[in-house]
Amino acid sequence: MSPEREIVVLCGAVSPERDVSLRSGRAVAGVLPGSRLVELDVNALPEWLNGERHVVLSVIHGDYGEDGAVQADLAARGIPFAGCDAAASRLCIDKVATKQAMRAAGVPAIPEVAFTGEARPAAAALVRELGPRVVLKPADKGSSVGLFVCADEAEVAAALAAIPATGRWMAERRLNGRELSVGLLEGRAMGVVEIVPLTGVYDYRNKYTKGSAEYRFPAPLEAPTTAAIQRAAEALFAAGGCRDFARADVFLEPDGNFYFLEINTMPGMTETSLMPKSAACVGLDFSALVRRMLAPALQRARGVRLT
Repeated sequence: MSPEREIVVLCGAVSPERDVSLRSGRAVAGVLPGSRLVELDVNALPEWLNGERHVVLSVIHGDYGEDGAVQADLAARGIPFAGCDAAASRLCIDKVATKQAMRAAGVPAIPEVAFTGEARPAAAALVRELGPRVVLKPADKGSSVGLFVCADEAEVAAALAAIPATGRWMAERRLNGRELSVGLLEGRAMGVVEIVPLTGVYDYRNKYTKGSAEYRFPAPLEAPTTAAIQRAAEALFAAGGCRDFARADVFLEPDGNFYFLEINTMPGMTETSLMPKSAACVGLDFSALVRRMLAPALQRARGVRLT
């Protein structure tokens, strides 16, 4: 760790994911002795942050943290920071744009229907295009915020009626099979984690309630399947212009085909989070993972060129 710079862990801010971000920030700061934990109450940087004295590790999820805003603010003030830059963050928070990047890179992605809250499609039209089992979600949120999982046209109609008349949304065919996730460090895939919700689907509550899901890490998969998922995750990391770290989510269907859902530029770092479980598969405990996530930013701050 750089002795001449103070490590600042940013968390909180104003978004639907604030509480999770606070938990991530406290966990991360807890394994970085001498770091300063800053719990933001507004979507703006503290005035005292200084590019000559500080290096930032932001664990702000969702708005301000993953949409490129905090990254742009840090870059504008010359403050070195860990994680993806503003351009990659803006791309990857947009699930529709990310899926376009996936397809261009040859990463498997299922078709989607994108729409706005003001101009939502009819339920019958979505069912004709995607089938009766449909997932509706915001196009630019994380942590399964605003997720609707529908089993038939009536549930699709109810979900469409419930969404706000604002914002950008998307619909996809509901996938069957096994839900998986893989963390990446400096573009290299770590272990594949399998998520098994004990009830229902892996929604916001199940993600952040201890004991609501089982996790298998490494996921019990055939070696060629694991390797194929890891290669595709690395291709997605590159296609998104990511740097330092990220986490990609993927579904494996019973026929052996897998489809990536998204890539997260600021993965959760709570005790139930997937990124630490992926790291554990390659022998990294939580403290070692955090230090690996931070290391490239420290090298950039010292002017060391990474190869």
